[in-house]
This record gives sequence, C-alpha cells and structure tokens, in this order.
Amino acid sequence: MLSDVTTPHDLDDRLRAELAALGAPEKRRDLGERLPDGGPLTGAQALALFDAQLTSRLLDLAGQWLHGFGEGYHTIESAGHEGNAAVAAALRPTDPALLHHRSGAFYCLRAAQAAGAFPTAPPPAVPPTPAPAADPDAAVDASPDAGPGTVVDGSPSAAPPAAAGSPGSAVDGSPAADGSPGTAARAEVHGSSGAVPGTSSGVSPDEPAASSAQRATPASSAVAPAPSAVIPDPAAAPALPAAVHESHDLPAQRGTGQDAHINSTSQEQRSTLREPERSWNESAPMGAVSYQDLERPGAAGEAGSLPAGAPAIVVDADGDATVGVPDLPQPAPDDAFAAAARDVLRGIVASVEEPAAGGRQKLFGRADLAVVPTAANAGSHLPRAVGLGLALERLGRGARPADGEPEVAAWPADAVVVCSFGDASVNHATVTAALNTAGWYDHTGLRIPVLFVCEDSGGSADGWVATTLRSRPGIRYFAADGTDVAESYRVAAEAAAWVRRHRRPAVLHLGAVRLMGQGDAARDPLLATARLLVTSGYAGGEELLSRYDERGWQLRRIAEEALDEPKLASAVDVVRELAPRRPVRVARAVAEAAERAAGPGAGARAEAFGGKPPELTGPLTLAQSINAALADGMLDHPRMAVFGRDVAAGGGAHGVTEGLRDRFGAARVFDTPRDETSILGLGLGAGLAGMLPVPEIQYLAYLHSAEDQLRGEAATMRFFSRGAFRNPMVVRVAALAGEDGLGGHARNDNSVAVLRDVPGLVVAVPARPDDAAPMLRTCLAAARVDGSVCVFLEPAALYDARDLYADGDGEWTAEYAEPGAWADRHVPIGRARVYGIGSAEDLTIITFGSGVRMSLRAAATLAAEGVGSRVVDLRWLAPLPVADIIREASATGRVLVVDETRRSGGVGEGVVSALVDTGYVGAARRVAGLDSFVPLGPAARQVLVSEEAITQGARTLLAR
Repeated sequence: MLSDVTTPHDLDDRLRAELAALGAPEKRRDLGERLPDGGPLTGAQALALFDAQLTSRLLDLAGQWLHGFGEGYHTIESAGHEGNAAVAAALRPTDPALLHHRSGAFYCLRAAQAAGAFPTAPPPAVPPTPAPAADPDAAVDASPDAGPGTVVDGSPSAAPPAAAGSPGSAVDGSPAADGSPGTAARAEVHGSSGAVPGTSSGVSPDEPAASSAQRATPASSAVAPAPSAVIPDPAAAPALPAAVHESHDLPAQRGTGQDAHINSTSQEQRSTLREPERSWNESAPMGAVSYQDLERPGAAGEAGSLPAGAPAIVVDADGDATVGVPDLPQPAPDDAFAAAARDVLRGIVASVEEPAAGGRQKLFGRADLAVVPTAANAGSHLPRAVGLGLALERLGRGARPADGEPEVAAWPADAVVVCSFGDASVNHATVTAALNTAGWYDHTGLRIPVLFVCEDSGGSADGWVATTLRSRPGIRYFAADGTDVAESYRVAAEAAAWVRRHRRPAVLHLGAVRLMGQGDAARDPLLATARLLVTSGYAGGEELLSRYDERGWQLRRIAEEALDEPKLASAVDVVRELAPRRPVRVARAVAEAAERAAGPGAGARAEAFGGKPPELTGPLTLAQSINAALADGMLDHPRMAVFGRDVAAGGGAHGVTEGLRDRFGAARVFDTPRDETSILGLGLGAGLAGMLPVPEIQYLAYLHSAEDQLRGEAATMRFFSRGAFRNPMVVRVAALAGEDGLGGHARNDNSVAVLRDVPGLVVAVPARPDDAAPMLRTCLAAARVDGSVCVFLEPAALYDARDLYADGDGEWTAEYAEPGAWADRHVPIGRARVYGIGSAEDLTIITFGSGVRMSLRAAATLAAEGVGSRVVDLRWLAPLPVADIIREASATGRVLVVDETRRSGGVGEGVVSALVDTGYVGAARRVAGLDSFVPLGPAARQVLVSEEAITQGARTLLAR
C-alpha cells in the first residue's frame, strides 16, 4: 500500500522504530569480511555506505527543520534516493560528476572517498585448482605440516596473484579489446589521482564485482579466460548482460508489495520504541536551547575509539583471552561525512563559507571533489556532460595548451563523466538532446565516456522510462534496484567499468522511491541497508539506531554553527564572481598572440594560409575577415575547436568557416547533430575540460530553442562555483535581419533581448571587416583569460557586402591587419567606434550591426543638407559602452537611436535608459523595428529599419 509518510516527523519516527526492531545479529561478523552471500562489498564498505545514506537522510530532515522556522532557504529532498551513494562508491573521486538535486548520499560518499575514508576491499580468495587424480605431479604436498585442506602456494588465506579473469583483476583482468590497458594498469600510470584512496591494487571500485560464475571458476582458468560475463562484449549479439534487469523488475515500478525482510512491527509498537527526545522534529527551535548544552557527556570522546573491523581482546574470569568482534564505533565528530554535511548545511542557510557557490545558491558542487555545480534545471546539465566526455577523449589524445595559456584542472585520461537526473527529466528536451547526441557520436565512431544515471522513483507511466532509455541507440543500458545497496554497487561498478574501458556512453537506470511524498516507505533504502548489516552479522539494530542518533546530534551542532556564519552582505559580494573583467590582461594576451604569430609561429602561419596570409590578399569582406581571424585563432590556440551545423563539410550555411577543416583537421573543425542545445552543450563541456570552444549557431532564430544553455548553464558556472570552474566559450551566430526577407523569420530573427538579459554574458556585434577580426581576437582572449562566455553576433546581411555609398566603391571591405598591428588595433570589450560626417556637431546617431551601414548612408544624405553627424557604432551590446554613449550624446545634445531589433525589448531601450540614468537632458528619438516577426520577401521592408526611416527620423529630431 502507499505509505502515509509525508512529513519529516513521520519519516524519522518510522525509521527509528524500524531500526530498533531489527534486533541483534544471530552471528557476529568482522567488518573486514565480505558479505556472506559473496556480494561485492565488505561489512566496512556497507557500513560506510550506510553512513553516507543516513547523513543524507539527516540532512533532509535538517533542511526541513531549518526551513520550518525561517533559517533554511532550501532543502535537498534526497530521501528515498540514497541508493546513489553506491554509484559514487563505484566511481573514482576524480571522475567529474554533474549531479541533480537529490544527490545528498552521492555527495557524502564522494567526500569520504576523496578523504580516503571509503574502506579497502581485500581481493576475494580464489579456490585452488583441483588436481587430476591421474597426475601425481599435481598432488598436494602431504607433509605432516600440511593440515587438512592446505594447498601449497595456493592457500585461501593468501592473496592470489591477479590473474586474468579472476575477481579483483582489472576489468576482465586482461587488456581491453582495443589494446588499451586495464583499469588497474591505468590507475597505476596516473598514480593516486586515478584511484580511490585506500583501494588496494587488486581491486578498484569501478571494476565489476565477481559474479557467482566467476567465483566458482578454478584459478587455472585464468590462463585462457573466457569472455567476461560481467563486462558485456559490445561485438556480441544485442542481448543484455546478466546484471541488467528489465525495468518492470525495478521495485520502483512494480506494485507496492511488502518486502519479505520488512519487520511487521505495528504502529503502536513503533511508537513505544522511539525516543521522542532525540527526534529532529521535536527538538526546541534554534535559540531556545543550545545544542552544545544538550550534548551527551562523553559522546565526542567515544567517537572513533576503534577502527572498523579491529579485533577486540576479551578476557574472561579465568584470565583466558579470546579474540572477539568489537562493537561499532560511534561516528567521529570531524569525519568526512560530517565535513560533507557541513558543506550542505552551509548551502541550506546561505553561508558565505559554503564551498561551491559561497551562499549564492544551494547546490552540490566542489572542485576538489570533482563535483561540478549544476543549475538544477530539469536535465539542463546533460548536454554539458556529453561535451565534457567528448573533450576528455580529445584532450586524452594529446592536445596541448598554447605557450602562456593558463593550465586548467587536469582530469585523468581515463576519467568517466557521470551525470544524474530524475525520471521526470527523461521527457525534457535537454535530456533527449543529450542522449541523442551521445548516441549519434557513438554511431559515427567518436567515443564519449559518459555514464548517465536516471534515478527513477516511479513517477512516470509504468515502463515508460525503461522503454525510453533502452531504445536509445549507441547507449548501453544497465538497471538496478537503488534500494538494494549491494546490487546498486555491483551494477554501478559494471556500468562504470564498461564505460571506462570502452570509452562509450551507458545509462544506469536506478530504481528509487520518493519519501516525504507518495513513496512506498517499505522500500526505504536506508532501512534496507540497515537490514543488510544486521542480517549479515555486522551490526545490531540498536547500534545502528545509536549511530543514527549520534550523527543527528553532530548535524544539529553543525547546523547551529552554520547559522552563525556570515551571509553575503553587499551587491559587490554577490556579483564578485559573476564575470570578472581584466581588460589589461586581455589586451596583453592579444599582444602576446601577435608576437607568436609574427615570431615563432610565422612559419606555421604561412603554411596554414598556403604561403599567402590574409594581410597580403587585399581587401576582405566581413565573412572573409572572420574566416581569417578564426584561422589565426586556431593557429595560436591548439585547444581551440570550431563546430556546428555543416561548418566542416560546407563551411557553414554562409561559407564563413570554409577551408578550416582542410587546414586544421576533422578533430578540431567538425560537424554536429542539427540541434542547437547539443551544440551549446558540447561547447560548455569542452570549455570545462580546458578547451577553447567556438560553436556556430546557423541562424539567430535557432538559438532561442537552446538559449537556456547560455542563461542557466554557461553564465552561471563561475557564479555557482566562486570561479573554481569556468566554461570559456565564443558562440558565433549568424544574426539579425536583411531587407530582402530571404527565408523569412527563420533566417531573419531580430530579437536579442534574451542575450542582453543574461548577467555577465558578453555580446559582440561587428559591423565592418576591420572591426570583426580584432573583436573576435578580443573575445577569444577574454575567454582564455577570464573564462568569459561571449556571443559573437555576425550581421548576416553584411557578410558579403562590399560597397557603402555607391556600387563598386568597395568602402565596406577592409585590409586584414598584419600581426604587428594587432595590439594597436585591439578593440576592448565595451568600447564603441565613432565616425564623423561633416561638422559632426548637429546630431549623434547611435546604432550597431546593419544599422551602421544604413546610418552612414543617411548621414551622408544629411551632410548634403548641411547637417553634421557623428555615427556611434556600439559594437558591444553587453556590456553597453555607456561612457562612449554619454560622451557622444552630450557633444550634440540630439540623439537618434537606430535599432534594427524590435521596439519593445530592443537594444534601443537600453541605450535610452543609459542616457536617462546618467542625467542626459538633450533631445532623443528612436527608430526601431516593429514589434513583429520578420515576414517573407519584400514585406520584410515594412517592419524593419530602413535608410529612409533613419533620414526622416533625423529630420524630425532636428526640427524640434
């Protein structure tokens, strides 16, 4: 039946009662021993997973409790999803993790891994090979010293050699099919950074546990191992591996039948078993009684007195000593789980000491744990995960930074990217895009080592999630019951090992339950782990309840301490990490690039341009200038990559990237699926990995379906990580409209309001060829130096324009600057360009993009009438060049704003607001596009800005 567990009080009551009712184990086992059924975990590891799970559960209760009296601003809502602790244990603490908001247990276990607190698992003993009766040479040594069952050189008590195919060997125990080394070998190459601290060389947490068939295999079979039954052979028939469960077998999607292991304690019995004074929800509000005053005497001193699994010496009345199994030690007050809890509680109360966002947002993130903060939107982080996986493979194949390029966090070469999401997100467009892109690249032969983890609490239509995930081409499917920690660990280890070895994507469909809601409380994963510990003989129910209570007291004390920590107290503190601007360093980076191009890189540059660099080819159009600047950028930045729709094969829809793939190869200039969410996601992940991505969006209208990748993911990375992570990127977009209406709205979108609204985003609009190359170099340098996210809007109507005033005058082309002139012609972010026409004393026209060309023509017409104008090309829409706007407006006292975007929400509104905010008192008027989509054909001229409209607007303004 459905549970009535809908409140923290109910959840705490039930769990405490069930723990107390578990009783004592029939036979006590040492924590160092493996599960009695031959499972993949030792008792110590199972206890560590229980600690991660109970810490997460108590954080859920703490968040609700703090929220109840207005001191907590977020809750983690992980109750029922604590099975993800086993996923963390199956990975390495150096594997980048992008987590959804129910990942409390994963985060706690990852913190324990990184601190070396996840216990080592000894390799299981391998039975000796039975000697054939007819072979006397193979007989067991029968000397008097050899007791029954003793095997010479093969004692079960001795660790066997790591033979191929034996449990504990690296991924099948043999080199991968493609010749790459096994996991253990790779971990040895990368040292401690590539392995879980404390893990023995024979067993890695991301290696699959031995199946029952493997455990029964004689040691001699290691000489010629059979194909692994744990790691599926990708070349085999498409049958699922033995460890993969059909989705309808996931308990989250079966009915709500009673688990056979659930103690049927009645509600009345549970009520008598609980200790009301220890409940989170019945404790006094903060400030009524200090939790330090309520601390039980001796609790801290008792913590950690014995290591897990250490033998205890018991002396009886006769003085005889025997070795016994010690009781469980209490949690240490400053252990890794307490440290992780402190991180989370600091986030809940918005403390500036929170390690990820510093009080700006509650999320799971920490650079030294390789946990990348995510914006918690429905699956919006998955496209980034795919891009990160693709970039890790490229960087692992030898890409190097340029001279002077800042080093970035070095992910291990065989790292696996893990990203988690909920079952409801399966239906979200970003999740569909990410899964589709991962499968598409796998289909084309490119490797993406990403493990998608779908935590399914059964909220979707029965069987829909499994059907959706299993149907994804190119993505291996694994499934496990997330309420069973041993099964979750085993299957997660298999999935992680498969991805790590084959460098291909997989999805782990992990059953979960939504507690504090309409979940089935009988399937509480924390209680299931407690039952496992008790029935396996590692602990008693009262011990686990005591552990739960002790950790609860720890978290209360930590919560009170976090409440006293400072909060962000000023606007400067809030925006400090939003988008730092270091213009001097950016200018220096441009100058250094020029020195390299003219000096040590001159030979490579001449070769790349076929012996004729662009400065020797004569005047260039806007498109040609951008192409040349991209090529120069690729030469200077070995980690720069250009990608998007048809950018490699056809040079893009407008030919701007023509020839780049031939010069720099398909690894650096490549086509993507025709999906803008995936294109931007690839850029986000590539930037996070240390590359300099330059994705192309074919038309501005196409950007809007993917704009949240910029708003919610790209622009927030520094903000949510205090600068620990960044995703430098320059997004090129064929933008704005043309009077001919070619293609209609799809190819003539003139809406940029969403870009100007994103905090920290740099938006550039080059109008002329001699601005395009310097501005692109500035954006590339800002991305490298400051981690800036730049959108480079290229007026498509001006790509091939050559003339300005009359046909054939060539006034809209320009010479490409040689490297020696790059520093002098540097265009800083937020600086406008001014053209003086006639006396330049009567009128200031402020514009950008195609408006620059039209305004210069209109100014020439006005000059013939005796009106002197100055035309201000904004060049940067974000940040606006406010100082230049005010200076040029004040020079004439009359301002005409020419805005080719829409009247409502257009750039002109920002310009006028800047004038008003700074006290401008002169006259002002706007000429803007109508609030309409751009129609097809000649009708476009009815809604877009024209040269005639600019001229008439200027005359009207001058007549005042």
